[in-house]
Amino acid sequence: MNPQNAFQSTRGRAGERAFHLALLAATGVAVGSLVLLLISVAVEGLGGLSMDFLTQFPSRFPAKAGFKVAIVGSIWILGIVIVVAIPVGVGAAVYLEELASDNWFTRFIETNIANLAGVPSIVYGILGLAFFARALGLGVTVLTAGLTMSLLVLPVIVISSREALRAVPESIRQGGLALGATRWQVVSRQVLPAAAPGILTGCILATSRAIGETAPLLLIGAVTFARFLPTGLDSRYTAMPVQIFSWIGLPQKGFHELAAAGILVLLAILLSMNAVAIYLRARYERRW
Repeated sequence: MNPQNAFQSTRGRAGERAFHLALLAATGVAVGSLVLLLISVAVEGLGGLSMDFLTQFPSRFPAKAGFKVAIVGSIWILGIVIVVAIPVGVGAAVYLEELASDNWFTRFIETNIANLAGVPSIVYGILGLAFFARALGLGVTVLTAGLTMSLLVLPVIVISSREALRAVPESIRQGGLALGATRWQVVSRQVLPAAAPGILTGCILATSRAIGETAPLLLIGAVTFARFLPTGLDSRYTAMPVQIFSWIGLPQKGFHELAAAGILVLLAILLSMNAVAIYLRARYERRW
């Protein structure tokens, strides 16, 4: 081997090893910081977890304060997001990927959907306040919160659903059309079932984001102290992230422990939703 080539090869391997070590170090710092943060929250919050914490209403006294109203409020918001965002998002993905013509208008919509996925959540809060709460006159209600969070996760659902549809082999479509099926029959009976694992995973992860957002809800007027449960779409509300944010801002140490306990509850719900996504994906992949 030419000495110059051997020297360049050695330099290349050394640079590759250095880059590999740098990536490992960055990963270690990130994972280590996350683990330390989770341990800190767990140490502070485990003592506050109890059945009373999950079933009691908020209180001015830390010993009597509970998380019930926030949990119920988040469930209401999550229900609206599921009813509104998932059908609209999946339907838009199916239309753009399977039925729409490839023209300037379609490409314009696709570009804007991709851009909307990267918009900060606080911008959606401003939109929800201006359009849903004021322009449509819905006020500071559960419906306003649910529609705002639906807009927040809609681009994510569309993009993830399109990726799942794009992963279905083209041979499935061509085979169905060759056998005389219509375009819609191929999409509804072949493509959608095959893409179901990816679509379900994307939808669940998107709704997980909705349940953990704080800034949009604060902007559209979520209540930080509520001793009542929502009774309808026009009710006032609070949510788990908002209640945690409220407790963190109080001076008493007891409320800080309650906030840590609330974080653990929220993490448990998010991890459960992610576990459901993994289970559904694995189950449908085995079927197909």
